[in-house]
Amino acid sequence: MEANICNIQKFSLHDGPGIRTVVFFKGCPLRCRWCANPESQERALGTGQDLGGRRACLKEVLEACLQDKPFYEESGGGVTLSGGEALLWPDFALALLQALRQKGIHTALETTGFADPKAFQSVAGETDYFLYDMKHWDSPRHREGTGVDNRLILENLRWAIAAGKEVLPRIPVIPGYNDSLSDAAGFCRRLLEAGAKRVQLLPFHQLGEQKYVLLGRDYAYKDVPALHPEELETYRQAFQQQGIDAFF
Repeated sequence: MEANICNIQKFSLHDGPGIRTVVFFKGCPLRCRWCANPESQERALGTGQDLGGRRACLKEVLEACLQDKPFYEESGGGVTLSGGEALLWPDFALALLQALRQKGIHTALETTGFADPKAFQSVAGETDYFLYDMKHWDSPRHREGTGVDNRLILENLRWAIAAGKEVLPRIPVIPGYNDSLSDAAGFCRRLLEAGAKRVQLLPFHQLGEQKYVLLGRDYAYKDVPALHPEELETYRQAFQQQGIDAFF
């Protein structure tokens, strides 16, 4: 069993609890205009090859993840599947998660949620923790910013929470797209409908801008100033007022 992998990043502290290894898969069903990892968008190798990407077998990826098991045990960490979107490789993702859990390693999935419900639920059965991105609360605006609507995303989110999975919704707060107080109110409605009680706000940053230069691609958010938590305090308070624990 093989998959196209962008990168395997070790000693990550921001992709789930503890010290983690993050497996970045190639391919994403969304085309977010602010994407910080454009090299991961295409499922096939070749596009963005100068930024990394290779074909890897399950055994190779598993062995790379197992190398740092002592660090996971000491820190309460584990392995996170990310991308791109790992659910574009459902069989590989499922097999890797199963193998990790058999070794007693905590598993997490960083996902767009845009996936066939059967595949999502199958992989969810072997996943301990979800980092679940929400780009916009409104379906037409979601399509405008990402290329797809949010029906599947909300459906899978509701299912995961109802199934008792540990899910952390996350909102990348993007200037001029979803950063208004009316957007905060819309997100609150969707989160409460899904049964979510916490949300992480991810202020827009420019860490991926140089990748577009290297790939020879235009970047829609070139020169747009980054957002900082102190600028979004009123936005955060809008969630708090609806009983949703919002944090950066």
